[in-house]
Amino acid sequence: MDERKRTPEALHAWLIVLKAWQSMSRYLLPALLAKGLGESDFRVLEILLHKGPMPVNAIGPKVYLNPGSVSVAVDRLYKKGFVSRVECSQDRRVRTVSLTERGRQMFLPLFRRHTALIKQAFQDVSSEEMQQLELVLKKIGERAESLAERKGHSRHA
Repeated sequence: MDERKRTPEALHAWLIVLKAWQSMSRYLLPALLAKGLGESDFRVLEILLHKGPMPVNAIGPKVYLNPGSVSVAVDRLYKKGFVSRVECSQDRRVRTVSLTERGRQMFLPLFRRHTALIKQAFQDVSSEEMQQLELVLKKIGERAESLAERKGHSRHA
């Protein structure tokens, strides 16, 4: 009986999380599109801004994109002059991607605006509620990750 009661509550909570994600995406995406970027472009630029240059194959797992999507995003950003690609002298199959100065000048103000928009969306959430939300989402994420690993699902399939 207890399991039946919990399942609809869990499903309802999941639907609320999805709706909140969709609403946030709808709210945040126009600022990216105004700069000619998509969400995957933004994620690649963000990781390069905060982590520095990295091989193309290391970007995907960090931003939850498959290798093909990363390559397409990097190609788009390269054509716009926002990133550079340098082949490794020891292994020509490895290309390191870096944020260019032009990319940094375009992206930093956009990232700051993105952060401000997120803060505005969370404006009515108290510090205590924020801490609770973080704890609950981490707990759900860790449990789902554990279940996925047990079933042999790849983290970045």
